[in-house]
Amino acid sequence: MADTTTDPGVQPVPPPVAPARGLSELERLALLADTTAQLISNNDVDEALNRVVALVLPRLADWAVIDLITESDDVARYLVVHADAEGLTVREDLQGPMPPVSDASLMPLSRALRGVASNLAGPQTYEGAPDSGIAVEQRKLFQVTGIKTAAIAPIRGPWEVLGALTLGRSDESEAFTTRDLALLEDIARRIGLALENARHYQRQRQVAETMQRYLLPQLPQLPHLPGVGMTARYLSAPDASYVGGDWYDAFRLPGGDTALVIGDVVGHDLEAAAGMAQLRNMIRAFTWSQDQPTHRIVQHLNEAMTQITDVRMATMILARLAVDAAGAWQLRWSSAGHPPPLLVGRDGLTRYLTEANGLLLGMTPSHPRSEARLTLPAASTLVFYTDGLIESRRQPLDMGLENLRRHAASLAHRDLDAFADQLLQRSRPHDNDDDVALLAVRLPAATGSRAS
Repeated sequence: MADTTTDPGVQPVPPPVAPARGLSELERLALLADTTAQLISNNDVDEALNRVVALVLPRLADWAVIDLITESDDVARYLVVHADAEGLTVREDLQGPMPPVSDASLMPLSRALRGVASNLAGPQTYEGAPDSGIAVEQRKLFQVTGIKTAAIAPIRGPWEVLGALTLGRSDESEAFTTRDLALLEDIARRIGLALENARHYQRQRQVAETMQRYLLPQLPQLPHLPGVGMTARYLSAPDASYVGGDWYDAFRLPGGDTALVIGDVVGHDLEAAAGMAQLRNMIRAFTWSQDQPTHRIVQHLNEAMTQITDVRMATMILARLAVDAAGAWQLRWSSAGHPPPLLVGRDGLTRYLTEANGLLLGMTPSHPRSEARLTLPAASTLVFYTDGLIESRRQPLDMGLENLRRHAASLAHRDLDAFADQLLQRSRPHDNDDDVALLAVRLPAATGSRAS
């Protein structure tokens, strides 16, 4: 609803004449439908707002200005766009931080940012003594842009005001009307819902990433084995809506073996991250308390998971690394539907460890799970990873595995940290929208070193 009251200190705006850019009711409905479609199909705030501005310019105005209030109550001139014969131009020189919202200001933008009302305005509105820093900035905006008539509406979320949308015209004969304000309010309301949705996803991402990084062992926390190198990496999903449940783990067992774990809870949300936390703690407890072969621990986890967690499905590899009496390093492992570990020799020879692969966690196996054993070559590198490192929408999984194998072979001579960094950079498909966990272990060059 337009604010039709006369506030002290505000210069009255001349009565508007019929606008030259008036839209029919059908055109207004089509514009609102297009705006909704652009906003709900995109969680990227920058792209969504630019698309909406492209819809309203120059159809409704020559200028569009979006001011946003951050979650810490700072105000920023987020976007200023001008439409002319050459197209749309983003005026970055007019964007940037703004003064705080004044609770006492009677000027139109301040009122909109407080959620009081929508307003019509013009240069004469700001000719008097400014009553706030925002009023000073608005006067500069009108002077620099040459806007002669403007309509300003609050951008409201479900619970709070998130900013304000201003449309400006350079021809005073095309003054905005109260009917234009109603349309502007509808557009601003849709922007507010989209912004709140984007902030929700960002908060969800931050919570999930905090949970993941808190639970995943950091490099200094990985177990130290004499002569053995161990490093890990975690890359979050590029899209806030695709926070996942990937995890890695490594810890010493009471008998002296070292447990190595890589896993991925199916799903891309906070629930998946929470499920990851549950499974990680369960597998730690089971492996620590039960001196059992890896496949029995995996089977025990599968049975418990369906009864005492909300996790529907997950993949995982549990491995035990130990050194025998002759000083050779032995690996025992069992896989629950997870991508196979990659063994990389110091000479560049590679092999995927495809043995002992069973059904995903959450499913009832038709055959008993199994455990595989292997004596690891000296100076070899063992790579555990999640599917975000190999999967792509544009290529089959076999190509992703081959790509990983070739890059790992070419990096066999690098030190372990460089190996892990470069492997992530080179192997992860550009169109992959999943998170990635990686755990790499490099054995000593000579036998005879025993774990203490």
